[in-house]
Amino acid sequence: MSHQFDVVVVGSGIAGLSFALKVAEAGKTVAIITKKNSAESNTNYAQGGIAAVTSCTDDIETHVADTLNAGDGLCDVAAVREILKDGPACIDELVRYGVAFSQLEDGRVSLGKEGGHSKRRILHVKDVTGKAIEQALLQAVSESPMINTLEHHFAIELITAAKLHRSGPDQVLGLYALDTQTEKVETFHTSAVLLATGGIGQVYSYTTNPAIATGDGIAIAARAGVKIQNMEFIQFHPTAFYSPDGSRFLVSEAVRGEGGILRNLKGEAFMPLYDSRGDLAPRDIVARAIDTEMKESGSRHVWLDVRHFSKAVLRARFPNIYDYCAEQGIRIEEEMIPVVPAAHYLCGGVATSLDGGTSLPGLYACGEVACTGLHGANRLASNSLLEACVMARRGSQAVGKYLDQANFDAVTLPDWADGDLRDSDERVVLTHNREELRRTLWDYVSIVRTDKRLERARTRIRVLENEINDYYWNFKVDVPLLELRNLILVASLIINCALQRRESRGLHFTADHPHKIQEGKDSSQQLT
Repeated sequence: MSHQFDVVVVGSGIAGLSFALKVAEAGKTVAIITKKNSAESNTNYAQGGIAAVTSCTDDIETHVADTLNAGDGLCDVAAVREILKDGPACIDELVRYGVAFSQLEDGRVSLGKEGGHSKRRILHVKDVTGKAIEQALLQAVSESPMINTLEHHFAIELITAAKLHRSGPDQVLGLYALDTQTEKVETFHTSAVLLATGGIGQVYSYTTNPAIATGDGIAIAARAGVKIQNMEFIQFHPTAFYSPDGSRFLVSEAVRGEGGILRNLKGEAFMPLYDSRGDLAPRDIVARAIDTEMKESGSRHVWLDVRHFSKAVLRARFPNIYDYCAEQGIRIEEEMIPVVPAAHYLCGGVATSLDGGTSLPGLYACGEVACTGLHGANRLASNSLLEACVMARRGSQAVGKYLDQANFDAVTLPDWADGDLRDSDERVVLTHNREELRRTLWDYVSIVRTDKRLERARTRIRVLENEINDYYWNFKVDVPLLELRNLILVASLIINCALQRRESRGLHFTADHPHKIQEGKDSSQQLT
């Protein structure tokens, strides 16, 4: 089966939905393809909120300064200023779509504060901000006659002029995607594709990300020869709920922003020993401090203490977190919460300009899959939803101009060919390889790294890469195979970038190179 659309959006989080709405408003036909149901996205799990200057006691330059400080010398200053400047307008837009941000009793917007922020500027909907934004945008998408949402479709590969050996400059011509319900690969004819597939958390054993976060967009772009940048900068959220079964539930940084205190197993508040900002230090510092405390004591977790708040306050401000902890047998007004770091957010990704464009004409990227220069070496809390919203609007304008100005030749795209490939009767190979991959990254490429650990990881990943490539070309594709193939490629990109960086900066900390290289030098890592 084949489809024809002006634009294809891969992913249904805040970036993909916002972009699709804007493109549709400009009169373009849009397909949103998403590998699960539409509401399953990283956005849906974002608790803390969205950072923007909306208070008269705050200003853009202060927000810029906080972002640059967190980014540890690798932010693109122009990108930071442009994206943050557009923030207030995007907040207004979300409100128009129906997002009801929490308010104080006097009617003012309730603004939270998180690590690295010098002002209260986090707009939130209690502690389910992402879910509220997702629901509002999905409702708007459902009302648009120009948007066709195709659930249970897994994007496999871009179709480009270079892949079809066409003369002239390379450009996007289409996309192959697997309909996971019919098990057939479909062809999408389009001149513009937006990658909005979210993060890569599932490359690690422990992550706050949902199961869908398998780095699909980054892998798709990398296989098309698109520039990938700064993959070594992976943010580990300091406070995920510790569960012996390995599951990790995010305990928002907003809990510490409101006064939550991290304590070691002796009950000591340890963060002031590591940073003058204490519990509100940037995430990389807090995560390393927790990692150090755990290793020194041999403990499996530390404590997050909110017992100095009343039950009424906790239930009003953090109802989702309160209920989850209660389900786990912990009444947080009386007992401390066991927390550990977990893989949370990728600050690198597909390198883009400030209009979302990539090194491949017709390919755009937005949200966590993209690297705009906003986050640098470490993301400032709650800047991600803002970036996705701002860049979706900028990208939609760029795509509209691209489609209106470019001349596209009629091209016949080849259908996907399974040939004589058979279904595999050795599915256990995929399960074992995925477990080995995630354990390797967790053990050797996580919060604290060394050259030897990275080399060990690269050796293991190369073996897995050879095995999965052989598997891919000899069996019919399905979701477990496609996800593992993407995860292995993403893991290789992370390791290669980490080995290139001979310093410790932001989220990349290596015991073999504990110091930064010369300040001000652009040390971004690009892979093609």
